[in-house]
Amino acid sequence: MNNALPIGDLSKTYLEHSMVINNFVIKIGSQIKDSLYRVFGDGVQYEWRENDDKVIIPDVSIICNLRDRKNISFTGIPRFVMEVLSNATEEYDRHEKMDIYCKVGVSEYWIVDWRKKSVEIYLFDFKEDGTGYPYLYKTVTAQNKEDLHLVMFPNLKITFDELFDIGEY
Repeated sequence: MNNALPIGDLSKTYLEHSMVINNFVIKIGSQIKDSLYRVFGDGVQYEWRENDDKVIIPDVSIICNLRDRKNISFTGIPRFVMEVLSNATEEYDRHEKMDIYCKVGVSEYWIVDWRKKSVEIYLFDFKEDGTGYPYLYKTVTAQNKEDLHLVMFPNLKITFDELFDIGEY
């Protein structure tokens, strides 16, 4: 059985994936332009010793210290990261990337599924031995959409409908 998407579906997936990222960056970016924080869409690279200096590129990140750089990559830890799922990246985003974000000390991790219109908000905590672990803080869908909030940045606001403003095609 061939699981490949038809070419037409790939372009649609890419468009909606990008629209969710852009919605977040534009809405949140307009609220923090006068602060020390910056929000970045996909394309910004991070390199961390804890990840063997391999480059990782989140779909969205909020970082507080722009000075922590090595060439074209940030070495600082973003407080917030969001990944927008696609068929090709879902396993990687849910497992390897979550483990990396936990290990380096990201505070809040959103997994956004534009196909189901859901947001899983993960926070990271630590066991007594100091090892980090993720836990699902909240899942937000159309049924509880008023619960969508950035935990680490309570003054920043994006509504469920703003995040998923991707039109109907």
